[in-house]
Amino acid sequence: MTLEQIAAVIDALPLPVLIVGPDERVRVANEPLEAILGPDLVGKHYITALRQPAIIDAIAKVRSTGGGAVTRFVGRDGDKDTTYRVSLAEAGGDTVLTFEDQTAAEDAGKMRREFVANVSHELRTPLTALLGFIETLSGAAREDAAARDRFLGIMAHEANRMTRLVDDLLSLSRVEEDERVRPREHVDLGALLSSVIKGLEPQAESAAVEVKLDLQSSDEMVPGDAGQLVQVFTNLVENGIKYGAAGKEILVTLYPKSIHKRLRGEGVEIRVADKGEGIASHHLARLTERFYRVDNHRSREVGGTGLGLAIVKHIVNRHRGRLLIESEEGQGTQISVFLPTN
Repeated sequence: MTLEQIAAVIDALPLPVLIVGPDERVRVANEPLEAILGPDLVGKHYITALRQPAIIDAIAKVRSTGGGAVTRFVGRDGDKDTTYRVSLAEAGGDTVLTFEDQTAAEDAGKMRREFVANVSHELRTPLTALLGFIETLSGAAREDAAARDRFLGIMAHEANRMTRLVDDLLSLSRVEEDERVRPREHVDLGALLSSVIKGLEPQAESAAVEVKLDLQSSDEMVPGDAGQLVQVFTNLVENGIKYGAAGKEILVTLYPKSIHKRLRGEGVEIRVADKGEGIASHHLARLTERFYRVDNHRSREVGGTGLGLAIVKHIVNRHRGRLLIESEEGQGTQISVFLPTN
């Protein structure tokens, strides 16, 4: 097979492939490989073309032993690191390198490790507190009624916190499982929002916050999962009560359907706005990340798990909607949910 025929075969492969000849220079590099290493590789010495010790050492080993090897190559795609599994093999005096993109798999592994670490951390704190109080109540405070009542109250708070965390984790898991299945039932948003606000009246009264509902259109129907949409707006209004209570007012507005650029079509906007302390701009992009909190201490004090907005994001995605969070310190926060009407 001529060099031109080899190059044609290699160009037809979807995987990045590079061939190093007996003279230690690049003989063939297909287009996917040039997307990683750049153009004009043919004729260059493999050390100049690759420039990473691990892969250079692997080539030297394969050329000396005539066997095969597997190594890693770390690249860059814009502002993102990429990782490739590189398989090397000898073929008639040439060394053939095949690159397999492992970036997504490594990112998923990293996310799983971070998720497990976060869950472990979130559970460890209340468990440590519970164990400490149990030990105290079993010893010195056994006969101290006042201390016992105080400790039992704290233990109940920590146990409830763990229950909320487990409930949110299960909810997040269910939402992620269903995310690719678009709901088809039709939901009356006006009635749903009225029900959500009615159910949160005790919390609002306790925080001395007035929750107002402005139905600029009272008959908007969207395809959706009523239970999940209740979860979305309950979470958003609860957040306003917990973190925006300083403004003493939360306004929930349902706008008439119109054409929205964010949806690239017709839909409705539901906006939940408070007049509280607001959120610094550098936090906004990360608010929907799992376990991300603007203020860890305050969030735990009010019973937050750090998963609420992550759940909201996944539910909105399932409904093919869009989520917009806007805030300014000292001016309050407003969160808009855009839902398509067809």
